[in-house]
Amino acid sequence: MSGVTSHANARGRPRVALALGGGSSRGLAHAVVLEAFDELGIKPSIIAGTSMGAVCGACYAAGMSAAEMRAAFRDCFASRASFLRLAAGKLRGSISTLWTLRSPAIVDNVTLFEMLLPEVLHSDFSYLKIPFVAVAADFYALEQVLIERGPIIPALAASCALPSVARPVVLGDRVLIDGGYINPLPFDVVADRGDITVAVDVTGDTQRRPGVRVPGPLEAVTGATQLLFHSITREKLKHTTPDILIRPKVGNFAAFDYFRIAEIFAAAEPAKEDLKRQLSQVFDART
Repeated sequence: MSGVTSHANARGRPRVALALGGGSSRGLAHAVVLEAFDELGIKPSIIAGTSMGAVCGACYAAGMSAAEMRAAFRDCFASRASFLRLAAGKLRGSISTLWTLRSPAIVDNVTLFEMLLPEVLHSDFSYLKIPFVAVAADFYALEQVLIERGPIIPALAASCALPSVARPVVLGDRVLIDGGYINPLPFDVVADRGDITVAVDVTGDTQRRPGVRVPGPLEAVTGATQLLFHSITREKLKHTTPDILIRPKVGNFAAFDYFRIAEIFAAAEPAKEDLKRQLSQVFDART
């Protein structure tokens, strides 16, 4: 395909600033959408990520291909049994820090991520191949925190620290929670660090579902969080927009539908093709 060579090698080609949004299990769609960059031979100049978008963004910034990321997620979440086998194999010695009897429903994300995330992330921001920013929220200062130096795992744990599910993460003198509470789609964080800003929104689309089913307590809490992320993103986009906005059709998936990974990947395929088309148009026009 001639576009691959021209996009990868054209002098003065546009710098792409990429933002990957938060959305819990819906964020698995990022692995599919990122394949658009690999298939076109384009690398972002900088990546910002919130929550699950931070995990995917860090993996990509560390040098994993989108296909490798997709395979790693698929192996982890293919089934509950495969997930439990993977976790059990790495749990020894970590159970006392992962959770406590006093609050067994609350996990320590740092420990969990050290167990489950790829080895390439067990390093420092300075080793990343692409500059990367993780977005978190300061619980007490009520402000956005941008993390782009230091150990990677604690930064990702902070960006994904969903209240009622994960403990807040203390970094320095800050108590941090999930960045989605303050910036679920952080394209503004990197807009001035690229020529083209691409944002991938996985907060879901507005739709009514047939029938009436009352959610359980955990689903109600996490679902309300997704509603908040979606509302913040919707209001933000009324005032400013990225150059390219991609929205995988993942609104039918709940926050913890990780084991529906095959369906999430399938739902994200059209978004990947949409991004390839739009990137090709922009690069052909500017190179």
